[in-house]
Parts: sequence; C-alpha cells; structure tokens
Amino acid sequence: MEWIEILTKILVINLILSGDNAVVIAMASRNLPEHLQKKAIRWGTLGGITLRILFTFLMVFLLNLPLIQLIGGILLLLVSYKLLVDKHEEKKIKVGNSLLDAVMIIILADLIMSLDNVLAIAAIANNDLFLIMIGITLSIPIILIASQFMMRLMQKYAIIIYIGAGLLAWTAGDMMLKEPPVRQFFETNGVSELLFLTGVTVIIMVLGWIRRKQLELHRL
Repeated sequence: MEWIEILTKILVINLILSGDNAVVIAMASRNLPEHLQKKAIRWGTLGGITLRILFTFLMVFLLNLPLIQLIGGILLLLVSYKLLVDKHEEKKIKVGNSLLDAVMIIILADLIMSLDNVLAIAAIANNDLFLIMIGITLSIPIILIASQFMMRLMQKYAIIIYIGAGLLAWTAGDMMLKEPPVRQFFETNGVSELLFLTGVTVIIMVLGWIRRKQLELHRL
C-alpha cells in the first residue's frame, strides 16, 4: 500500500510538472516535415530521459550528504511556490530548423526544466532507486502523451495546480524533517511534525495564492 501511495504521488507530480516539457517538444519541432517531427520527438525525448536518469542518480547521491535534505526541502518549497505563481501557458520556444537543431533544443530544455521533477521524485521515493526508476519510466509516456493535455487542464482548473503545489510543499517539509539536526530539534522541543508539515503546506499555498491574485490583477 505504501508503494501504491508513493507511485500515485509520483504520477501526479509527473503530470503537473511535465507540461512545459511537452510544449518544448511540440514547439521545437514544429517547423520540420512531419516525418522528421516524429524523429525529433523520439530522439529528443530519449536523450532528455537519459540525461534525466543520470541526473537522478546524482541527486540520490547528493541527498545522502549532510544538510542536503534540508537544502533540497527548501528548494522544493520554492518549486511549490513557483508552480502556484507561474502562469501556465504556451511560451515562445526556440524552433529547430533541422532535425539536429530540434533534438538538441529538446534535450537541453528538458534537462534544464527537469530539476524540479527529479528533485520531487527523489524526495517522494525516499531515495529508493527502484521507485525512482519507475517514476522516471512513468514520465516518458506522460511527457509524450498526457502532459500537454494536463497543462490545458491546469489553465482551466486552478484547483489542479493547488493540489500539486500542496503535495510538493508537504513533501518538502517531510524532506527537511529527515535531516538529523532538524529531527532532533523537533524531538527535543516536543514540536509536532504533523503541525509543521501542515503549517508549511498552508503557508506556501496562502503565499502562492496571494501572489497569484496580485499578478492576475496586474495583468488586467
């Protein structure tokens, strides 16, 4: 049951955080003939996933270093806040005029945008390499098929973004609690971990909601 819960969380995060990747793939290859578009998508995605796997193994190693769980948790909180604040829409992406151009654009963009995804998967899976590999495997069809549809849903139904941001914020708090000095502080002072996780999640979501509303008013 615990594995099912973890894989469900990974699936939700993959769906929400992979929307931009799908946009990059579509935009980078849109000027190519149809038969080359398929090749660009196939090879670009394969290259991006390969680099993502290597990056994930590096992340697992880093998360075993002192204070990295705390730093990673803070970074994941920023990802959660950014998810709420960003306006999720199709952005202007550099277009590849050849198969090689398109493939390189897709790989580079996927690598740059995958930091939040990799960090979230590693945190949710608690550095379990087997679960992490399943999470990365799940991300392949999601990027290719479902993520652009999910991005459209997020534009229409903001509640999806709040669910994803809340899950990320909770995971970030749980990640910070795994750091020995932090856990010792909570145990020594009798502070409730559940209260901390709830508080962190609520604070991020409230701050994100306020900033989101401010940006929406500014755009009017």
